[in-house]
Amino acid sequence: MIDNTTDNPVATMLKNMSSQDFRDLGLQHIAYIRPFEEQQGTLYAVCAADGRRLSVMKSFEEAVMVSLSNKLEPVTVH
Repeated sequence: MIDNTTDNPVATMLKNMSSQDFRDLGLQHIAYIRPFEEQQGTLYAVCAADGRRLSVMKSFEEAVMVSLSNKLEPVTVH
């Protein structure tokens, strides 16, 4: 196995992070968009990096727009 962390300070930092620090990574910068099914159809949860649901939108596009308007970078979860 190759150890790519020797000269990579970012990899070393990530390797040494606590579980809580890793969960909080991106907390103020990233919004995860997760589709889910309800009786009325597919809805889109906008979630913080730690998994907390921030809002629910009727469309993916609305979820992206609300993320961006709150200065969060939207990413999708499959």
